[in-house]
Parts: sequence; C-alpha cells; structure tokens
Amino acid sequence: MAFSHIPVLLNEVLEGLNIKSNGIYVDATFGRGGHSKKILERLDENGRLYGLDRDLAAVEAAKAIEDSRFTIVHSAFSNLKEVCTNLGILGKVDGILMDIGVSSPQIDDPTRGFSFEKDGPLDMRMDQSSSLTAKTIVNTYSKQDLAYIFKVYGEENFAAKVATAIVRQREIKPFETTLELSEFIKRVIGGKPTPKHKATRCFQALRIAVNAELDELKQALEGSLDVLATDGRLCVISFHSLEDRIVKNFIKDQSQGQKVPSGLPITYEEAEKLRLSTAKVEPVGGAIKATPDEIAQNVRSRSATLRVCKRLERLP
Repeated sequence: MAFSHIPVLLNEVLEGLNIKSNGIYVDATFGRGGHSKKILERLDENGRLYGLDRDLAAVEAAKAIEDSRFTIVHSAFSNLKEVCTNLGILGKVDGILMDIGVSSPQIDDPTRGFSFEKDGPLDMRMDQSSSLTAKTIVNTYSKQDLAYIFKVYGEENFAAKVATAIVRQREIKPFETTLELSEFIKRVIGGKPTPKHKATRCFQALRIAVNAELDELKQALEGSLDVLATDGRLCVISFHSLEDRIVKNFIKDQSQGQKVPSGLPITYEEAEKLRLSTAKVEPVGGAIKATPDEIAQNVRSRSATLRVCKRLERLP
C-alpha cells in the first residue's frame, strides 16, 4: 500500500541546516524521505547524507533512493552516536535533522495500530522487530502504571478513571483492536462532544510508552553533541509539549556552559568567560511554527515546532 507523506516545515529545516554542498548530513528519522530528498538536491558529488529509521517499512522505502551519496541504516535515532562512530563520521557531521514522533504513513496504515479512527491491531510499534506492543500494555500493566502512562505521557486529566475502567473491562474481555479501545475510552471519559477525539491523549501516551520515545529523544540529543562538527546544525521538529520541552531545555542547558558555584574567589568576568568557553551549543533563533499556508495544505503541521542550534567549537 502507498501512503502519502508531506514533510513538515521543509523550507525552515533546509534553512536551519545551513546546508553546505560538500557537507555531511544525517536525517535521523528518515520516515518516507521527504526532507532527505530535498537535502540531497542541495549536495554536490562530494556531499553525503545518511538516513536512520527503526521502522522497517521506512528502511524499505529508502531503497528507492538510488544515489551513491545516500546511505540508509536500520536503527533507532537514540543510537545516533554509535551509528556515526561505525560510519566513521563522528564529529564530522555538518547537520542533523530529527523529526520526532509518528509519521503520516504509520498513522494512515491501520495495520500498524497507531490510529484511534481506523480499526487495526493494538500494535503501535515503530520498530516491528521489537516485542512490546500497545496490546501488552493495555491488557497486562497495573492500574497504577496505566494511570501514570496516561497522565505523564498523555497529560490526560481522566487518567485514573480510564485506567480503572480498562483494568475492570479487560477481566471480562481483553482489548484487541484500536477502535475497540478508542470507543471504550470515549465512553469512559464521556461529556459533550469535542473537536479532538477523547482517546487522543491516551493513544499518544500508549505510543510513547511502547516506543520509549522520550528516552530515545534524550539519548539522541546527547549523542548529537559528539556527532556534530564545529558549527554543525541540529534541527529538531517536535509535535507535542513533552517533546518540545525536552528539546528546549536541552538547548538551554547546553548553551549555558559550566556555572561557577557562588562564593568562589573569582570575578564575574572570569566566571562568564568560563561559562561561555564551556557552552556546547548556541541557539539559532527561537521556536519556529508552521505558517497558515502550510497548515492549510497539511493539517498535521499545526502542532509542529522546530528548534535549531549550532555546535560550538570544542575545547582542546
């Protein structure tokens, strides 16, 4: 089956990467290659692009790109540093793109189990070779663990209520499909109809839990510091506040450098010099959102936030 995919914030990403024609770039979340194909267009014969994805369907789709400058690797983007080490490009990369979260083809394919609007198995695995599925979580996790997942990963106000109802219902009959679960959550939450499906937050939470998405993001961000060359750019697109908060705090923390404890016999100027000399990245602008025109063409871009930073020179 063929599924459409429109790359989000494409022009903003290309500008943020500040692409050099002979540079080395990594699309750490290849998806269906919308961003990658445009990056390749800006590279000359000496440029290189490496794509990573843990989704086997995405890796298969990448094989359609017949270009000697491009290499696809089946890997979670949390392994960014390890992959780049094996490729011999550690500390040499001029730009990294991370487009976080679920992709349009994953949502649109009901057999992958991501959608609460299309019936399919309760799967939600981005890497089909992994063992943990949403079905396992829903039918075996404790009431307390389910409530935690829904509250922390989904920011669901009715987390405890939904978790209690799921545990009670699965004793009668285990949950098998996405529509079965989404309709059940909708009934449990109740209330007046809302523009957003009432199961949205719980499904987001389950997906994050199945794929350990927040931990994966943190590892990938940390790895990027060793992967990027001096002046190399990191572009990260997130789609909800949990992800964006991690990215925002990472850039903030890594741009501040080493702080001197108060009370030490050191001048302000010396302390500031130390702080600036040990900073690892520098923000490039602030949060970037999709324009009204892009949102009109691709509604999924409405929640996207792009943040960009530049790798500073390493101390000897």
